[in-house]
Parts: sequence; C-alpha cells; structure tokens
Amino acid sequence: MRKLNLRSLLAGLIALTLLIQPMPAQAVSARIKDIVDIEGVRDNQLVGYGLVVGLNGTGDGLNNSPFTKQSLQAMLERLGVNTRGENMRTGNVAAVMVTANLSAFSTQGSRLDVNVASLGDASSLQGGTLLVTPLLGADGEVYAIAQGSVTINGFAAQGESASIVSGVPTTGRISAGGLIEREIGFVLGAQRTLRLALKNPDFTTSRRIALAINDFIGVPCATPEDHATIRINLPRNFNGNIVDLITDIEQLVVETDQTAKIVIDENSGIIVMGKDVRVATVAVAQSNLTVTISESPNVVQPLPLSDGQTAVEPRTDLTVNQTDSDLTLVNESVSIQQLVDGLNALGISPRDLISILQAIKASGAMQAEIEVM
Repeated sequence: MRKLNLRSLLAGLIALTLLIQPMPAQAVSARIKDIVDIEGVRDNQLVGYGLVVGLNGTGDGLNNSPFTKQSLQAMLERLGVNTRGENMRTGNVAAVMVTANLSAFSTQGSRLDVNVASLGDASSLQGGTLLVTPLLGADGEVYAIAQGSVTINGFAAQGESASIVSGVPTTGRISAGGLIEREIGFVLGAQRTLRLALKNPDFTTSRRIALAINDFIGVPCATPEDHATIRINLPRNFNGNIVDLITDIEQLVVETDQTAKIVIDENSGIIVMGKDVRVATVAVAQSNLTVTISESPNVVQPLPLSDGQTAVEPRTDLTVNQTDSDLTLVNESVSIQQLVDGLNALGISPRDLISILQAIKASGAMQAEIEVM
C-alpha cells in the first residue's frame, strides 16, 4: 500500500498556492430561457398497461405470470373468443407497461413516442407488436392511445449450452406510436400574469432576472417573489399577449449566482465542487490505517488405516499497521480547487479526499454546503 507523508503533502500544497494566486470568481452568464421554467409549460406523464403479441416464444410464461393470462383471456372475450377454463400455453404474449410524455399544448390527433417495458418474465420483446393500449394521466383520464411495432436496442440469443444477452431486450420504444385523444385545457396566450421558476433557486439570480426584464420592457412588470419565483404581469400598453412577452425576454442574458456547494457521491467516490468554495486557516493531520487479512487453511490427514477423515483447519493471519502524521497548517484563502489539485498531484484517493473535506467542513473552516448523495 502506498503511504503518504501529510506534512510534505501539505507543504507542497502551500507552495502550489504561492505560485497560483486565487483569481476573482467570474460570473456565469446564461439566457433566461435556459435557467427558468415557465408556469404552465410542462410535460404530463402518461402510463398504461397492455399486451405485446407476436413474440417468437420469448413471452411470459402464463403459469408464472397470472396477470398476463387474465389479460389475454379478457382481450379474447372482447373479440368474441371464450377461453375460460382452457389450458393456455402460448409463449408469444407479454404483459407490458407503456409510458409516454404528453408535451405541453399538444393537440388532439398529434402523435407521440411511447416506451414499452416488460412486466412479467418475458426474455425479449423483439419482433412484438403492442395492441391498443389506453394511456392515462394522473387524474385517471385517457389522454392517448398507443399501438405499433416495438423496436428494441438489445438482443438475446441462446443455444444448447451457451447464451448471450446484449443491452436490455425487455424494453423497447415505438416511434410516433401514440395518438393523442384529449388536450390539456390551458391557453397560455390568454393569461395576464405568469410566473417563472428558477431551475437552480437563488435570491441573487432571481433579483437579477427581474431587473433585466424591467430594464428591457421599460416598466416594472417583473417582481421576484422569492429565491425561486419571478412573477410577470403583462403591461397595459404592451403590443402583444403574454406569449409575445415571453418571446421578447427569454433571450435576455443574466449573470447567475449560486451558493458554494460540494456534492459527494459516497458510492462511486465522485466529488463535484462549486467555484466559490474557500478554505479558512485550519490544521490538518491524517492517520493511515492498513488492515491486512490473509487466509491459509491447513489440511489435516488421518493416520494410515484409521477411521478418521480428512479435515481443514482454518488459519487466519491479521496485521494492523497505523501511520500517524503531525498537524500541518493550511493558510487562509486557499481555494478548494487548489486544495484538490495539490492532493491529486500527490496521489490522494477520492475516498481520502472525501474524508478530508468532510472533516474540514465539520471544523467550521470551510464555508460551503456539503451534499452527500
């Protein structure tokens, strides 16, 4: 295992910070349309339950998936075929969940893409056809009907003694396979007031957006309600409706601002940090603990001509090594980027870096929010 001397490590870090002076943080400019969502302009999620037929023996086992058998019998009864009490063994049918996103202001008769995912124990949906499936919204109403040939990205093949699976053959997509039957009753152009919702809420950014809109229109029509919402009122002398107003202001460029934040994914060791994170004066020491466990079982044989049996005696060797380092001072105004660059250059692993950052935050020397995923 590689051992690190934290004193020399942080000494090199401090030398690095003398060569690289902290630069003023530069604001990031973005269009209003890229950083806000408009009230009423949103997708609606749809879901439905249906059957995929025409599979080449890769469908659900009817004995293992009773819902597939019940659905198949119900469908056949609607078509005038009575199969109640019959022993059905078809493997060419699969029960699936069908999902789709109904875009804002979609009109009746328009088409949308739908996704299909197996619900039972089908091994592949390749070559299947989705039968007519109603797609429901959160209110339980039917908004679209889906049907068509399923296209999958993966495949599965099996022989007598080997098999191969590429991708996920039990999910698929039907391009333009949904037909919209009901429209969402919302007329944006008839609105006299509207709200903008920040995708990344921040008080400073909210106020800057309102100021940029008011400067462009020439009248105080935009008001920041909180760190995530800006309310816009249509001016009385404006030549157009609310859609014209949105078109005029969505290309305005504002400087965004965010709080200092570090995001840590404990599972993968990924660390993402904001540009405004700073480290105050703090003393750091690290202890490297190494635990080594090795198994070397011993086989014991019985004596010749005896009734004993061969046995295995477990034997475990456990070694613990601990290396401590002295406290080392990290000077104020060291940026988090410089800290990470210095640690990475000397071979600090992401796991050790996560622990160091969390310890510095707990000491109060880091004025930033740490979010652990």
